[in-house]
Amino acid sequence: MDARFTEEQQEIRRTLRELATKRCTPDDVKAATRTPVGHDLALWGTLSAELGLPGLALPEECGGVGGTFVELALAGEELGRALAPTPLLATSGLAAPLISALGTEAQRSALLPKIAEGALTATLAVPGTGLATALGLVADNAGDWAGGGRAGGVQAGRQENGWRLYGQAEQVLDGHSAGLLLVAAHTGGFARSRTLLFLVREDAPGLVRVRQTAMDETRPQARIELRNVEAELLGTEDGDVTGALAAVGDTVATLLAAEAVGAADRALERTVEYVKEREQFGRPVGSFQAVKHRLADVYVQVQAARSAAYYAAWAASTPDEARVGGLALAQALEALRTGAGEAVQLHGGIGFTWEHEAHLYLKRATGDELLFGPVHLLRDRAAQAAELFAPGPGLEVAV
Repeated sequence: MDARFTEEQQEIRRTLRELATKRCTPDDVKAATRTPVGHDLALWGTLSAELGLPGLALPEECGGVGGTFVELALAGEELGRALAPTPLLATSGLAAPLISALGTEAQRSALLPKIAEGALTATLAVPGTGLATALGLVADNAGDWAGGGRAGGVQAGRQENGWRLYGQAEQVLDGHSAGLLLVAAHTGGFARSRTLLFLVREDAPGLVRVRQTAMDETRPQARIELRNVEAELLGTEDGDVTGALAAVGDTVATLLAAEAVGAADRALERTVEYVKEREQFGRPVGSFQAVKHRLADVYVQVQAARSAAYYAAWAASTPDEARVGGLALAQALEALRTGAGEAVQLHGGIGFTWEHEAHLYLKRATGDELLFGPVHLLRDRAAQAAELFAPGPGLEVAV
């Protein structure tokens, strides 16, 4: 592995940091989350039209830039520093790779260029609260998380004029504003039950989308209700949906890890700045040994998480390398949770006020862990996949 970044990659980092510093102040972030779409449309237009961010990891024949996942992870790290609310994670992290992996040639040609230019946003809708399971991050996704024929899931029925969907999906990232929904639905009945993905347009009759109150306002979520909604099958019925979801789970975990590293680094940076200025007993708080030790521990965690995220991004862009996105995400979420907690503590009384920016980072750590974790299950799943605790020859495991 070559740990050095190319000049082009460094330029992506510099450009995004300059842009985020100017247009993603804490007040800007809060204002953007309170708009109807939940993000700054003008900022998204700039990221799309001038920087080509939605198509950064898409091939040139699909209208993309033709970069690798390393570039997308670096972009995520810089946007994570500012907690910039954008549809990048849902559109380029979840939806676009699934369309690339499972879609027909006609579907890829029709949808991916629009996504690459920022004209179309998309997201993945999973029944209930099973997004982390569907992506294979905390459990095997070969189960019945899509409904299994029971109430509470999303069911797909074939009719003369195509497919129809019934059911409900909770916690859909950007579900209230995305122009295209990729809905995971159970089909085939009990005898031949399977999960397929379907394309649902934003203006489809019978589609009800309600924005929900989320712990982290920078990741807006919605409840999706499907009432006899017309849908288009993504790809073919024999597509490897669970395999594609698991592959996307690794890459989206890597993107999330990079964002968390950026957020943790910025939270630490702001805290160090503050303890140098705040005085107690006639001296800066940062001069006390106990405070130095606490911040040094956070620094070590952030650097370790950054190394894990970079390695996971490199592995995701390199054929035949073991995928470690889930482990990198666990490391990064833990670093962000610790860094945000110390930011609240070391800012003193002002840090405990709900309006202080330290809480934005604390909410991001908590919200991401609720959606894609928790950390201990991410690590447990990674250990299972690697057969870390598999019994040796002649050994029996008590049940």
